[in-house]
Amino acid sequence: MKDTDKFEIQRRGKLERVKQLDIDPYGGRYEGAETAEAIKRRFIDGDVPASAGMTPLRKQEQQANCAGRIVLLRDIGKLIFITLRDWSGTIQVGLSKKLLAQQWQLAKLLELGDIIGAAGQLGKTKTGEITIWADNLTLLSKSLLPPPEKFHGLADIDLRYRQRYVDLWANPEVMERFKKRSAIISTIRKFLEDKGFLEVETPMMQTIAGGAAAKPFITHHNSLDMDLFLRIAPELFLKRLLVGGMEKVFEINRNFRNEGLSRQHNPEFTMLELYQAYADYSVMMDLTEEIISSLVKEYCESSQVKFGDMKIDFSQPWRRAKYAELLKEYSGCDINDITAIRARVKELIIDKGLLVNEKRKTQSKKQSSIINNQLSIDSMDDVVVINDLFEHTVEGNLIDPTFVIDYPAALCPLTKRSKDNPKYAERFELFIGKMELANAYTELNDPAVQEENFRMQLRGQEESMATMDADFITALKYGMPPAGGLGIGIDRLVMVLTGAASIRDVVLFPLLRTEDRGK
Repeated sequence: MKDTDKFEIQRRGKLERVKQLDIDPYGGRYEGAETAEAIKRRFIDGDVPASAGMTPLRKQEQQANCAGRIVLLRDIGKLIFITLRDWSGTIQVGLSKKLLAQQWQLAKLLELGDIIGAAGQLGKTKTGEITIWADNLTLLSKSLLPPPEKFHGLADIDLRYRQRYVDLWANPEVMERFKKRSAIISTIRKFLEDKGFLEVETPMMQTIAGGAAAKPFITHHNSLDMDLFLRIAPELFLKRLLVGGMEKVFEINRNFRNEGLSRQHNPEFTMLELYQAYADYSVMMDLTEEIISSLVKEYCESSQVKFGDMKIDFSQPWRRAKYAELLKEYSGCDINDITAIRARVKELIIDKGLLVNEKRKTQSKKQSSIINNQLSIDSMDDVVVINDLFEHTVEGNLIDPTFVIDYPAALCPLTKRSKDNPKYAERFELFIGKMELANAYTELNDPAVQEENFRMQLRGQEESMATMDADFITALKYGMPPAGGLGIGIDRLVMVLTGAASIRDVVLFPLLRTEDRGK
């Protein structure tokens, strides 16, 4: 028998004893509770004299009512001290036989993990602890499974992700991180609304997997007898709204990509995607820097933010560097010298094979093509080899916020080309802490060029995937205004702003391999 089974049997015994007291062990509506933090904040230590016509407040007149989970319990006979935790923090509750009278029998049956309500006089102990001296006790939910052994919470990482419902109350810093995540998203919404953007919703299930180069999840609609794709990006639908006359739109919602899991990748993730008519990628750069800088000011202690073993300097202005310049800086190769680039990539395969293999395992969006086979390099398109070299030599050096601008046009089928040099596209990616956090374009709005780019993109794709979004081309033929588009990965942004080591630390219920319950 497992230890958890033994504990459950013991706790069920107490559950029956609670019922024998004619007490509902699963409570009901509970009125008048304040948060622990609010109670401690309003506590007045000592009498307050009358002033400005106010009635004097005596120390013994302070009352408090709180509901939460028992995370610490010390039974010292006729006195029980409980640490009660709600989502704002903790407060101590004192239970005494004298004050509780008939409810003392219930008090003696309480265990760690139980959820209770406690109301009574607010005061301080001899050690200076703010305490609710309860004269009324309510059992709101009996816990049948024991909490983590240590008051400081779950330590097993995998168990924390699987049992987030325990992790949230066992580890206070986890609760705070997810409260901060919610606040960050709310702040982003308010920021964009103040800029005149309209929040919209676009389909999660789509007939064509479009808007990004990624492998989709496929599902089937029984009534229509047709396959559908969970969206990999909302891009093509948001652009349709530009055609319809919505000039500033944004969406914060889920994308789904049927690819690997890693510290930076979860198959289901949250994206902010927005489009602004009559703008370009320079406007998007300014907007991105303004959004994230405002978040740093509000949610971080300073512009110097610790992230893992890195210290990220968010001081403005942020660096803006061309793709080709960074490739030269970190790989030593000129972007136009494809012979030297191919040779350098082969060196990486030979000298840093483990690095290449790890990149392939964790790659999501960019679908890195390097493999441990030199002959395959010779058969790859130039732009693919160039981008592989960029990923392996440049990205790991971009710690402070860096806008990588002007990507090779062949990598960007939805992006307008540079007028100065059509070999490059007006696109940027923002890297922070060695991670890509944002991606933006000057959007392509020429239907003829877009259709040809789609045809080129579809070559070599799986037959089931090789479908052009003809309706999007039709929309462009009606006329889409010149525009800038931007996507920001919310999960990665929250990682950086909260110092989380893994994307799983900022996703409430990350995808995990099915647990083998037979073990």
